[in-house]
Amino acid sequence: MRKARLGFIGAGWWATANNIPLLAARDDVELVAVCRLGAPELRRVKDHFGFPFATEDAAELVQLPGLDGVVVTSPHTLHHAHARLALERGLHVMCDKPMCTRGDDARDLVRLAREKGVHLLVPYGWHYKPFVQTAKRWMDEGRIGEVQGVMCHMASPIRDLLQGKRFEVRGNSGQAGGVLFEPDPATWADPLVAGGGYGHAQLSHSTGLLSLLTGLMPESVHAFMAGPGARVDLYDAISVRFAGGAIGTVSGAGTVPPIGMSSYQVDLRLFGSEGMLLLDCERARLELRRHDGTSDRLELAVDAGAYSCDGPPANFVELILGKTDVNHSPGEAAMRSVLLLDAAYRSALSGQVERVG
Repeated sequence: MRKARLGFIGAGWWATANNIPLLAARDDVELVAVCRLGAPELRRVKDHFGFPFATEDAAELVQLPGLDGVVVTSPHTLHHAHARLALERGLHVMCDKPMCTRGDDARDLVRLAREKGVHLLVPYGWHYKPFVQTAKRWMDEGRIGEVQGVMCHMASPIRDLLQGKRFEVRGNSGQAGGVLFEPDPATWADPLVAGGGYGHAQLSHSTGLLSLLTGLMPESVHAFMAGPGARVDLYDAISVRFAGGAIGTVSGAGTVPPIGMSSYQVDLRLFGSEGMLLLDCERARLELRRHDGTSDRLELAVDAGAYSCDGPPANFVELILGKTDVNHSPGEAAMRSVLLLDAAYRSALSGQVERVG
């Protein structure tokens, strides 16, 4: 049986608690190499997962013969450089969100993946929920008509992480494996490393979902951001004008009280010429209402929208092995999210409406 031979650039908390154990459990995957900074930490990952090769040099990793793909889970501001190294070698890439922190870098990765004929996937876990995929089908069928207005909201219990404090990981991290490393606050709370706060850390999820469902391309953005007790944003209020005339609001808050780590709010309301679509992951709702009086609604389990991120690694492997040609979280959708957030950060700094580059 053919196996997808994978390398990993970045092996901190999320990589070792989710991506690596999920992929290691598959019989159609071979863990070839891992890269991270810090010799003791690198050795720990190598020994724990049985990697035959480990290095602190990402450029060395992508030169290994026989690799099929690379999973990038390094700090946000390094995503572009690390993903580009792999794409230039003609390797498939799964790059964690935000795919980049700068819009021109996001365009560059999408262009390069197309030129090389390889897959570029960003692991947005909510994209793989069955009811979200139903919403995608409804939107592709044009059931709300031309999209004219959108509301996109997300809130999360990550205040301590964005304030640079110790972030308690409950249970087994809520994903695939135990916790080999605690989250490093510096990679979330230092603007030079993270590139920003709640916007990049979490709104990349909701704006990525908005982009997937609507295909809207942002044109201009006006944003306000605030970060009480932090050097990065905890709150985001963003107004957007999209190509074609649609307008929308994107809001975010990183200060949900951490009582039960399932309290993530993701709420999208899409308004079109023929009706509206309501999608709520926290309260597990998908509803379509049209001006002609017809409607559609899914009956969902209470926990149908609970976050998990097993779908993207599986999709990545199946794309590499040719078992599917459907990428549920493509680089193009991630690019539009990056373009929006990049302009939002520039607007929050300038106090002016900023155009998407």
